[in-house]
Amino acid sequence: MRLVVGLALAGAISSTAATADVKAGVDAWARGDWATAVREWRGPATAGDADAQFNLAQAYKLGRGVPMDMAQAEQWYARAAQQGHRQAEDNYGLILFQNGKRADAVKWLEKSSQRGEARSQFVLGTMLFNGDAVAKDWRRAYALMTRASSAGLPQASSTLAQMDRYVPLPDRQAALAMARELERDAGRPALPAIPPAVATPRPVATAASATRPAPAPRPAPAQATRPAPVRDGGWRVQLGAFRDGDNARRLWSSLAGRFAGRQPHYEQAGGVTRLQVGPFASSAEASRACAAIRPTTCVPMKR
Repeated sequence: MRLVVGLALAGAISSTAATADVKAGVDAWARGDWATAVREWRGPATAGDADAQFNLAQAYKLGRGVPMDMAQAEQWYARAAQQGHRQAEDNYGLILFQNGKRADAVKWLEKSSQRGEARSQFVLGTMLFNGDAVAKDWRRAYALMTRASSAGLPQASSTLAQMDRYVPLPDRQAALAMARELERDAGRPALPAIPPAVATPRPVATAASATRPAPAPRPAPAQATRPAPVRDGGWRVQLGAFRDGDNARRLWSSLAGRFAGRQPHYEQAGGVTRLQVGPFASSAEASRACAAIRPTTCVPMKR
């Protein structure tokens, strides 16, 4: 089984440059005047301005103001990345992979993944699962894909569901512990375990919010007690696979309150009981439900 990468490079333009020419190019780009933007950036890029180099790479990648040319985009990303331009580093690893230079891409994908860049984690995780230009490592692949999925990358969520059919349960459990280490090392807080009804994508704690006293709870209006209608888009989440089916039922008893309006499904496969919960309207909705209960094992799955 091989996983397939389907991922587009980001299309943002760097607007932090100090030089007037680069700023003029950014303003022209914002107006949709691609040709003027490219003309303003080319001189500073040739002279070594990393922001201009990154922006010129974006123009070649998107084919705006110049003919689309992935080789030129790669060259300009490389020049900016070698100066430590973070957006360029992220995109350089991705375009090297896209251009078939996968062994060269690994160094840059590793660097971006360590910073928590979801697209790089997705691509590197796929490479590690397939053994593509790197030694096959399903645990690390699963850990990276978990982080990318938690960041809200839809491709990572669907790929994680594919991985779940092949990666043994002990390896998945070890990978989830590894994923928490990756999150900590990237300097981001762990995802909190909060009910889906009040969850927001990737909440980030701040010093102010950590010290601010919590507001007193208010009585909920009567209509708030009714569960919201649940739409079935063919998605569930899987909470684990158990040799003892009673363990699956005990886990559901402890988590049922987190899944208002959803039902448990006990799927038998290969001598184990898989606890799945649904329905969910979309991959994104299932991913948010998983994010709200991590570090509990939780994987979105298309039924």
